[in-house]
Amino acid sequence: MAEKGKLDHIEERLRAIEGGGDHAFANMAELYLVPDVVIPPKFKVSDFDKYKETTCPKNHLKLYYRKMGAYVKDEKLLMHFFHESLTRVAATWYTNLEPSRVHSWKDLMVALVRQYQYNSDMTLDRMQLQNMCKKGHESFKEYTQRWRDLAAQVAPQ
Repeated sequence: MAEKGKLDHIEERLRAIEGGGDHAFANMAELYLVPDVVIPPKFKVSDFDKYKETTCPKNHLKLYYRKMGAYVKDEKLLMHFFHESLTRVAATWYTNLEPSRVHSWKDLMVALVRQYQYNSDMTLDRMQLQNMCKKGHESFKEYTQRWRDLAAQVAPQ
């Protein structure tokens, strides 16, 4: 009986290796957001500032687009390498995008902005900056740097 179980296990593993068994991606094309992207010879992915889900998605798109300046006419390339500019939860979001809903670079931009719109809606105002206090553990230099970083984000009125 044990021999039959081993034989069944070996046959199951062989089917999985050959692609005949049930596995998560029966159709490998399901893995691609942009299945027919053409990557130019000698193309090198730029080092991108990573989007961390806490900043304005529109600003991130602008920075990505500018960094990919030489390839802006190739929507498929822009879409394919966009994940290189994401990290953590945003990368997972990109991975889980439904390919049937994203047909163009514009679709991808709209999806990102829609997903992280709350970051744009929560812009700082001058009152929040005015009420900012130094934290007990932070040096004055750290506090002033944090204040400057936040002041740079205050929308002009």
